[in-house]
Amino acid sequence: MAVRMLMACMLGTLLCQVWSSAETQRKEDELRHQALYPWRNQGKGLVRVKRDWIIPPIRVLENSKQVPEDLVQIKSDKIFTGEVIYKLEGPGVDQEPKNLFEIDDKTGVIRSKRPLNREKYHSFTLKAFALSPSGERLENPTTIEIVVLDQNDNRPAFTQNQFTGTVSEFSVPGTSVMSVSATDADDPMTENAYLSYSIIDQESIPANAVTKTMFGINNQTGAIYTRDVGLDREVVKSFRLKLQVADMGGMGLTSESVAIIHVSDINNHIPQFSPASYSMTSVENRKDYEIGRVNVTDRDDRGTGNWEAKYFISNDPHGNFAINTDPDTNQGVLTVVKPLDYEAQNEYNLILTVENINRLSNKAPNLPVSSATVVVTVVNENEAPHFREDPIQIVVPESVVPGTLLKNNIAYDPDNSDLRYDISRDPERWLDINKDTGDISAKRTFNMRSPHVKNNIYNAVVKVTDADGVSTTARVAIILKETNDFPPQLLPLSGSVCRDAGRMSSGLVLTAVDEDLPPHAAPFIFEMSEDASINWTVIQVNGTHSLLQPLVKLEAGEYAVTVLVSDSGSPILSAYAQVNVTVCLCDSFGDCKSEVGAIFGSSVGISFFALIIIMASIAILLLLLLLAVAVTTCGRRHHMKKGTGLLIGDSEDDIRDNVLNYDEQGGGEEDENAFNIDLLWNPLDAPSTPGSYCPVSGVPRGKQPLRKDAPHNLPSPTYPRRPPADPTDIEDYINDGLEAADNDPNVPPYDTALIYDYEGEGSLAGSLSSIASGSSDGDQDYDYLNDWGPRFQKLANMYDPR
Repeated sequence: MAVRMLMACMLGTLLCQVWSSAETQRKEDELRHQALYPWRNQGKGLVRVKRDWIIPPIRVLENSKQVPEDLVQIKSDKIFTGEVIYKLEGPGVDQEPKNLFEIDDKTGVIRSKRPLNREKYHSFTLKAFALSPSGERLENPTTIEIVVLDQNDNRPAFTQNQFTGTVSEFSVPGTSVMSVSATDADDPMTENAYLSYSIIDQESIPANAVTKTMFGINNQTGAIYTRDVGLDREVVKSFRLKLQVADMGGMGLTSESVAIIHVSDINNHIPQFSPASYSMTSVENRKDYEIGRVNVTDRDDRGTGNWEAKYFISNDPHGNFAINTDPDTNQGVLTVVKPLDYEAQNEYNLILTVENINRLSNKAPNLPVSSATVVVTVVNENEAPHFREDPIQIVVPESVVPGTLLKNNIAYDPDNSDLRYDISRDPERWLDINKDTGDISAKRTFNMRSPHVKNNIYNAVVKVTDADGVSTTARVAIILKETNDFPPQLLPLSGSVCRDAGRMSSGLVLTAVDEDLPPHAAPFIFEMSEDASINWTVIQVNGTHSLLQPLVKLEAGEYAVTVLVSDSGSPILSAYAQVNVTVCLCDSFGDCKSEVGAIFGSSVGISFFALIIIMASIAILLLLLLLAVAVTTCGRRHHMKKGTGLLIGDSEDDIRDNVLNYDEQGGGEEDENAFNIDLLWNPLDAPSTPGSYCPVSGVPRGKQPLRKDAPHNLPSPTYPRRPPADPTDIEDYINDGLEAADNDPNVPPYDTALIYDYEGEGSLAGSLSSIASGSSDGDQDYDYLNDWGPRFQKLANMYDPR
């Protein structure tokens, strides 16, 4: 019976398709007939209005194999009066796409030259012209519309090769999962583009986990939905659906695609501790470190918020512990966030609870929250001593008396161990600390002007150590309070004022400086001493300056005025200062002028010519005095016997006292009998002395030649400057000079003897030694040195051992 009904349905469907095709063919024939013979349908298709043509759209079936095919024929009324030539232009003729249509010039028949594709060009708009043989337009051009009819020549296509969707586990039937879509290039206004969707196959992952049909699809919209219950992520992970789309309402061309539907997890499992009790240890006085971990299990999807655990701690009133979640293992990491004290509490009992990040689903079983117990045992260790405050602040005046106690009881030890105190840093060494009690006291008076005092704060460091050697340090911040330690100093201590006491601006401006800082410095108070207040007064200008003025007209001269200056500190410090004031004559501007200016400026006294005569007389006397000194000096240079040595003169005094170093100028300003070093100069080469004149020698002194072999720019060694007092040390004295000369980089290297200066030739003095003579040492007689005393006997033995 079912087979008969199926055959009947198929037969009915076939008959409907044949009737539909015949009806469609009949309509196309009618359209073609009307297009080919438009004049047969006057009043319906071809209407004449104001000598213009109105032609209905011409419908042409795409992909037609009957080419060339006559589409329509046009005629002009001018054909009865003469020959008419027809022309056609527009897309498909002379515009892209070209060569699709043509017109017969004589008959006006429009033909299609090639098959048309509606998916590329669904219509064409052309213009037809009626022309005379001479090319004259006989009538207005008419518009011809050609419409391409669609055929079902395109398969529908899915927009994706694979669709992906997600559905939550335990979803109820009818839950929307996803939508799929497809397109068809045929005419959407025809059955050729009418699409129908269907699911033709279903596979579960893992395979065969679910065998019943779990999903359905809307054949018109492509929406996929659930059809049955039993989606459990712990059983099945995902589904693979094979989809099909067909045009013509499911009876035409078809295409296939795939849809992957994943079953997503919901939080239907609570986390459970495994195990439920733990034991851990923690060292006292340490924080921010891990002491242990706790484990939980959760059947929900790993790595999601339904699986990730969140822990809580109970029975921790002081907040000493914290627990965080390891994102990789989901374990609870228990840490100490505040240092534990063994002496205060040596054991802690913690209660832990756990839940998921995401809220538990209402489809989860009703189970109690899992909990665990953690026993934390505190391990004792030697604790470092603690300062009661860090930094240790001490406020003290800078003038504190040494030995004053500044701070005590600064530290303690939690283990009650003996402590030892030291000062680690005290750049000024102002502090002292008792090594046993830690009492800090002042070692010396503080100074706020120390470079180690910044913003009135002096910093030091103290250290405390217990019996086991564990130590800690703290900063000592000493806040210094300024005290009045220094009296002000008056400035300036000398000056001048005008003799005329009536001048309002006449006076000496006084000020003061104070080494103390405010408020122990300015403003200053200036006062006069009792003995000076008769003739002088001091006027306060402002807090830092005053004006010293005479009360009466004083004679010009020097005056010592005592002034008392006081600061504003507590206690007030004062200081007396003596100001040397010069009372002088003043010009019109109030400035002191010299005595000469005063004389010239006054109308009394000696005349101008008398003053010139006095000044000229003084100048002549000074010139005569200088001439006498010059003659005396030049005469002393020849005060030697002719033919004697340099060391032999007319004076019977011991000449040994006049032997000088060449780099000295003599025995001083009062040494008038010293040996004249000018005798050693060559008169031709001796440098001239400015302002001196010698009447004996009329030859001017020249310039000493410059040694070209000496560098003149290197440091020289120190030569012996004074002869020794003991004659026995003369040899050592000379040897020291020779050694210094050998090491002198500024003398020629070929001479081991020190050249003290250039002596030249033809000296007026005798030779000092055989070095400058042309004879040998044997020709010299040094017996006269024995007559000079024991000091020169050793020198005579050195040159003449006989």
